[in-house]
Amino acid sequence: MLVLSRKKNESIVINNDVVITIVEIRGDKVRLGIVAPKDVSVHREEVYEAIHGSKPQTVAPATNATALPD
Repeated sequence: MLVLSRKKNESIVINNDVVITIVEIRGDKVRLGIVAPKDVSVHREEVYEAIHGSKPQTVAPATNATALPD
């Protein structure tokens, strides 16, 4: 798992077409804004499990993933 630190209004980009932005941080809750193509499904994990009857499959970590400093 790649772990990144972000502040309010900062974003990460996944696969050139998914952008996740930190919208608000309130106590122990973080609100995320997600922009993705219409053909990409985005669900909370518990909703995904209700739809599919199982947890999402995880991909083995990439050996060349690099986390950049904040």
